[in-house]
Amino acid sequence: MTYLEAIILGLVQGIFMFVPVSSTAHLVLTQHLMIAGGSQMPSPESPAMILFDLVVHVGTLISIAVVFWKSLSALLHRTVTETTRQFRTPGQGVGPFSRLFLMGMLTVLVTGVLGLLFKSTLELVFSAPQVLVVTLSLTAVLLFLTDRLPKRPLGVKSIGPRIAIIIGVAQALALIPGISRSGITIIAGLYSGLKRRWAAEYSFLVAIPTILAASLMQSVEVMRGAGLEGVGVGPMLVGFVVAAVSGTFALKLVLSLLYKAQLKVFSIYLIALAAVIGFGLLDGII
Repeated sequence: MTYLEAIILGLVQGIFMFVPVSSTAHLVLTQHLMIAGGSQMPSPESPAMILFDLVVHVGTLISIAVVFWKSLSALLHRTVTETTRQFRTPGQGVGPFSRLFLMGMLTVLVTGVLGLLFKSTLELVFSAPQVLVVTLSLTAVLLFLTDRLPKRPLGVKSIGPRIAIIIGVAQALALIPGISRSGITIIAGLYSGLKRRWAAEYSFLVAIPTILAASLMQSVEVMRGAGLEGVGVGPMLVGFVVAAVSGTFALKLVLSLLYKAQLKVFSIYLIALAAVIGFGLLDGII
């Protein structure tokens, strides 16, 4: 992989990580297009390229930390404070921030268990971009319907095991290229009754431990195999930085559209992309 290719893929990840049109799908498509154009990078389903995809995903976690710094720091600080108080004064019960933290970990656990169970099957999808026609279309329909939902009643204190599990299952579905992680988890939160702000914040906050855990596991697998052959540490770091910078701008845009119930604008794009793939306009390339 060249540095220019790493920059392009980093931009694709940063822009599409938060725009609910599936960054993984666009990474896979871009990689297929580059390989068809003569690139010597490994195939999208190879362990090294899957690790590259995860590393640029980690880059976009920096974007989440920047945009949601106040919420994230408050959650961590108050969780530590409440936990310390519980040890000093037993019997007080779990505080609201500690409870939210535990629900986030439950979401990540559900995603992790499902991801491990279906890991081998999901990896095969990376080599079958035609599946994107179905998944992109599904995401488009769900985004369109989401904007038509009435005002949601539930606040962040209403996030309990039921909602945490539902969002965990939704996040596991996002392991399939074409299903947007941010899109499907926000949709799950909204259909569970969460207000738009909290559906978004919860979705992006649980992304941090989920993506970090997936990256660590994939790193171990890659190091046990052929290593970073065909990718290299340098291009991987460049992709990481580019994804972090571009992702910050994309996240701010998506939040603005989400709060205004305007996610349907992305439905049109997804349907168009699915049609391009479905009618075979990219046959011979992907």
